Amino acid sequence: MLLVALVGALALALAWPVPLMLERARWTMLAPALALLLWQAIALGGGLAMIGSLLGLALLPFPGGLAEAALALAAHAWTGPLPEAVGAIHVAALAAAGILSALLLLTLVATALQVERDRRRHVSLVGLLGRADPDRPGTVVLDHPVPVAYCLPGMTTVTVLSEGLLDALPPRELDAVLAHETTHLRQHHHLVLLAFRAWNRALPWFPIANRAERSVSRLVELLADDQAVREVDREVLASAVERIGSAWGAAEASGHASGRAVVDRTMLEIRRTRLTAASSVLPPTATLGVLLTATAIVAFPAISVLTFISGT
Repeated sequence: MLLVALVGALALALAWPVPLMLERARWTMLAPALALLLWQAIALGGGLAMIGSLLGLALLPFPGGLAEAALALAAHAWTGPLPEAVGAIHVAALAAAGILSALLLLTLVATALQVERDRRRHVSLVGLLGRADPDRPGTVVLDHPVPVAYCLPGMTTVTVLSEGLLDALPPRELDAVLAHETTHLRQHHHLVLLAFRAWNRALPWFPIANRAERSVSRLVELLADDQAVREVDREVLASAVERIGSAWGAAEASGHASGRAVVDRTMLEIRRTRLTAASSVLPPTATLGVLLTATAIVAFPAISVLTFISGT
């Protein structure tokens, strides 16, 4: 019973206070890779803890674990009442654990299929509206005055640029933007975003899921910047980000920009501020602390679930 209570307490902590503190933490700007790792640990550990606490409660009357429970419940399914030690709360907890597990898994699969359909449709549309850039293989240029740069991952990756971007940036700054976008493709950031989008879609009533998706979206942008500045000067990338932000402002004033412009400019300002600030890193002790915390957040509920299932 104590282990069930501890796993339940962890599930509650990972459902609200811990993600809220991480979202507000300033150190994430210094170490986006560590912050992203911790967000992934919170999502995985939180899911395991929620399912594990329900499963542990359901299996309390069965010292032999899930196998014993399955045999006992199957034996009584047609012959009569459940064993005396089994109450409605145990049956409800077992059903909830199964439903939650299926919901998370099926939503992940459904989200992945939808994202792939949307990606193929987008690639087809870009191919119709844009033109291939002969100087940059895998790049399509759209005839649009607003500066835009984004990538479409998949078996055949596509980087999309706008004429507005090509007009706004000199060659070195354009190379910096391309380095940023290439990092997204190389590090498969779309897979990370997919997992958090599925989490948010599976639990839309869960406020922290939406916060997590927004935070992770921001962190992958910072990660791409960190990789890009290994290939280009930090000042060059910062200047490119600033030029794009200014061009967005002009686009808003002229009516060319969509409603997403405000959101994009906010992220651009975060990136510009970080790129122009004095670079600093987390102390080694803090880095070790984050790594140990992430490991514990996943390991404890995972081991607990195995313990509940095996009955050991």
